[in-house]
Order: sequence, then structure tokens, then C-alpha cells
Amino acid sequence: MHRPSFSRSLLIAVFGCVVLCLLAVAQQKVDPPKSAEAAKQVAPKTADASQTFRVEAQEVILPVTVRDEKGRFISNLVKSDFRVLDEGRPQRISFFSHAEKQPIVVGFLVDQSSNMRIHWDKWREAIRELVWNLLPGDPKYKGYLIQYNIKAELLVNTTQDSDKIAETIAKMKPTAGSALFDAVYRACTDRELVLGEPYEPRRVIIIIGDGHDSASSKTLAEVLELAKRNQVTIYAISSTSFGFENPDEDTLQQLAFQTGGHVEYPLNNLYKDVSGYLSHPSDDGNYALDVGTGAYASEISSQVVKAIAGITGEITTQYVLRYTPDIDPDAKPKDYRRIKVDIPMLPGIKPLTREGYYPYAVHGAPPIQ
Repeated sequence: MHRPSFSRSLLIAVFGCVVLCLLAVAQQKVDPPKSAEAAKQVAPKTADASQTFRVEAQEVILPVTVRDEKGRFISNLVKSDFRVLDEGRPQRISFFSHAEKQPIVVGFLVDQSSNMRIHWDKWREAIRELVWNLLPGDPKYKGYLIQYNIKAELLVNTTQDSDKIAETIAKMKPTAGSALFDAVYRACTDRELVLGEPYEPRRVIIIIGDGHDSASSKTLAEVLELAKRNQVTIYAISSTSFGFENPDEDTLQQLAFQTGGHVEYPLNNLYKDVSGYLSHPSDDGNYALDVGTGAYASEISSQVVKAIAGITGEITTQYVLRYTPDIDPDAKPKDYRRIKVDIPMLPGIKPLTREGYYPYAVHGAPPIQ
């Protein structure tokens, strides 16, 4: 009889089909990743907007300056004294430091337009002192030098050698033009980076100039956004002379205020401590210190030195806070998030820090980090 033979043939055929199906399924499987990095490569790339924000949001660094009503630094606060609000939502401070010497990488952006000629000899020496003060030769402190006139030039790349920067400054000569915005752009995109930026060391720019721009390809709005995205704090020392109106004063204010820094105006108050100049008119425009005299030159040097000391003191005495944004999962994602830092126990004191941050990478420009 042929029935047993048929049954055996049927069983063999069925068994073969099962084996083929199992092999096909096995071929479709992906071996489990052997490392965390491999797991990232096979992870799904699609996500909704809130998930994407959470993945891309970086730790936010907040250098904070606290002064009392008389402008004196308050230096005895602790982590629990501060409150950080991100779009009104309280945040957990993950890092707090008030170390006397904090690692920084600082860009010295020096105006070399014709407006700097009148007092350049005073500015030159003061800027060199600023460099030596902020870059003491310790590897934790690095700086770079950009001059701007008709164009912005990176004269000294990132280094801990303060003498190299100071020697270059000694050879600089003001000419014409002012590409301030291009200088800020280059500071944020075109220099050698230091391992650990922007957290340790943190990023600082110091502009020495009057805020005027006549030659940049970039705009104020563009470089402000770039500086904020790269967590840069900008300070400025205005070179505007006493008695001169500066239509670009607001430029320095915006660059500094919106990134958490401030502006010093050393030459605007040359005579505030000189008694009698308002009650004793003179041919020099009611100035008590005659232009061209030793007293006048001495007062200029003194005020410039005070401004340099003020910037140096603030940078080296700040509180540094960091937090990873805790965002309301039901909130609509924002391109720019506002920050508020306060000290509940000192309601009359307003700490100085950056006003907000961009949680996403910058568009159309290479990020420095």
C-alpha cells in the first residue's frame, strides 16, 4: 500500500516548510546591540516636539553677580539662597560654585577704529593690565585677542600665554572702520576651543570700544543670538569720551545685558569727584581739569584702571549655577526660554545673570561647542 509512503512524504514536506519559516524569521531579527553606543544607532529617530526638546536641551550655566544697594559684591551666599525659574517653573540647581578663581576662556575684542586714537596710549596699557590680571599663567585661564576695524582679525588664538597677547596689543595701531559684530561672530565660531567649554572653563567676552559698527557683514541680532546659544557672557568697557554723545551706546548695553554682563563707562564721569567744576566755568567747556594737562591725563588713566578693576572683580567673584531644564511635559516647546534668578531672603536685591537661552542648535552658523 502506498498510504504510509504518502504520509511520510507529507510529514517531510511540512517539516521542511517549518524549518524554512524559522530561518526566514531568524534572518529578519537584528542581533542585540553590544554597547550603549550601538543601542543609540538602532534606536528610533522619530519623536514628538517635546521629546526632541528634552533630548537637545543642554545644561544651562548661569554666572550670577550679586551686589547690594551700594554696588558692593555680596559674597557670603550659599546654594540654598538662590532660586532659579525657567519660564516660571522652579529648577533644581545641580551645580553651585563660588570659588575664588574659576576657570574661564576670555576673548579680548579691541576696537581699532579711528575713534580710539585720541586716548589709545591709555587704553593700550590698561588693556594689557587687564590681560595680565585675567590670565595669570595658570592653565585654567585662557584667552584670545581679536582686533576690529575695517574687518575683524583673530590676532592671537586661544592661549594661556598672557605675554603673547600683551605684546601683540603693544603693536596695535587704530586705523579706520569698525566691524564689531563680525568680531563677536568670530569669537563665537573661529578660534581654538578648550576642553570642557562652556562649563569649565566658562566663556567670557570683553569688548573695549564705543559700540559703533560700520563694516560688519553680521547684524546685532545675529551675533546676540549666537552668543546666547553658546552661553557666552559679554562685558564691555566703553571708550566714549566725556562730553561726547554716543548714538551706539545701546549696542553695548544690549550685548552685555542680554548675556548677563554689564558695561563700564570710565570716561563719562571724569569730573564727578572734582569739586567746583560746575561753579567755575572755563574756556574748555566748564571742565575743572584742563585738557592737555597732567591732571587731565592722570584722571583718564585712573578711571580706565577703575573700569578694568571693576570688570576683573566681577568675573572673578561671581556665583556659578548650573541646572538641566525641567520642562513641563504639557507645555508648548519654545525657541527661546526666559530665566529668572532671585534670592527670596533678599527680595530687594536683583542678581545679574543671563536673561534666557536657546534650547536648540544655532541655524546657519557653526556652533563653537
